[in-house]
Amino acid sequence: MKRKIKVAIVGTNGIPAKYGGYETLAEYLTEYLSKDFDYTVYCSKTQPKVSSKHNDSQLVYIPLKANGWQGIFYDIYTLFLAAFHSDVILYLGPGAGYILPFFKPFQQRIIVNHGGLNEWEREKYSYFQKFIARLGHKYGAKSARINIADNFLLRDSIKNEFGVDSTVIRYGGDHAIKVYPNDKLLNKYPFLSEDYYVNVSRAQVDNNLHLVLDAFTNLPDKKLVMVSNWSVSAYGIDLKRKFSNRYSNIILLDAVYDTEEINAIRGNAKAYIHSHSYCGTSPSLVEAMCLGLPVLSFDVPANRETTKGKARFFCNSTELGNLIKELDYLEFSNVGNEMKRIAHKEYTWATISSQYASLFHQCMN
Repeated sequence: MKRKIKVAIVGTNGIPAKYGGYETLAEYLTEYLSKDFDYTVYCSKTQPKVSSKHNDSQLVYIPLKANGWQGIFYDIYTLFLAAFHSDVILYLGPGAGYILPFFKPFQQRIIVNHGGLNEWEREKYSYFQKFIARLGHKYGAKSARINIADNFLLRDSIKNEFGVDSTVIRYGGDHAIKVYPNDKLLNKYPFLSEDYYVNVSRAQVDNNLHLVLDAFTNLPDKKLVMVSNWSVSAYGIDLKRKFSNRYSNIILLDAVYDTEEINAIRGNAKAYIHSHSYCGTSPSLVEAMCLGLPVLSFDVPANRETTKGKARFFCNSTELGNLIKELDYLEFSNVGNEMKRIAHKEYTWATISSQYASLFHQCMN
C-alpha cells in the first residue's frame, strides 16, 4: 500500500478547535483528509488535552502558549519538530516566519497560510509589533514553496509587498448548522424565542463592536445579541462595563464554545451583523452565510468580495440603524437566500479540503 504523505500543521492552538479560524481550518482539514494524509497537529499547553489523537490525526502537546510573547518560541519549536518528522509543513499564520530562511533544506515542502488582510497593519498592534508581524510575513512568503491567501486582496498585497505569488483558498463555513431551540436552550437563552440580531466577534477595536452597540442604543425596539471574548482586551472590558445590563435590548454574552449553543444563537437570528473592518474571508461571516442569514456588513472591500457585493452595507452606526429600520421581510429573505447560495458554492469544507490536498501533492513533486 502506498505510504501516506505526512503533513504537519503548526502555528495554531491545536484541535479540537476551540479558538479561531486557523484552528477551525485544522479541524476540518484533518476531518476531511485524514484518510489520505498522515497528519500531526501541534497543540498549545492551553489546549484541553483530550487524547493523543483526534480526527485520526496525531496530536503533539507543547508546553508553551501559541499566543502572546510565547507564541514566537512555540512556532519556532514546532517548526523544528515538524521539519524532521513530516513531508509537508502547513504553517498557519507566519508569526515567526523570519526563522524560515534557516530551514533552507526543507523550504520546498513548506506551505504558509497568511490568513486575512495585512496583519502587520492592524490597529491593535504597537509599532514594534507591526514591524515584527511584517517581518514574519515577509520572510515567510519568500521562504515558502507555496503561499496561501484567503482572499484576492491579500494575494495582491503579498505580491506588491514581497514580490511573491500566492494561491487563494477560502475558509469553509458549512459546519455551521441551524439548531432549533429546545427547552434547555430556551431556559438558558430566552431571547431565542424572539426577533434579534446577532454579532459574533473578538473584542478588538478593528471589529467595531462599539459601532454596533451605539446603533442599538437608538433602536430600543430591536434586540441585539453580541457574543465576544470581552475580558481579553481593555477595549472589550470597557465595552462590557459600559453596555452590560444598561439597555434592555442589548444582550452581551461571553464567548460561547459549545457548538450546539452557538449554532442556535446564530441560526435563529433575524440577521447577522458583520462589523469587522480588517479581515479577509472572515470565518464568522462565511459561517453566517452558510446558515442562510441575511448579512448586514461593514463596508470594506474584503467584506464586499466575500459576499460578492450581495450583503447590505453600512459605514457607521447611523447607516446601520437606518438599514435595520428600512429593510422589510422580503428583502431580508432575499439577502439570506443569496448569502446561502454564494456560501454553498464557494465556502464548503469539501471544496477547501480538495484544494489543500492538491497543494500537499504539489509539494512532493
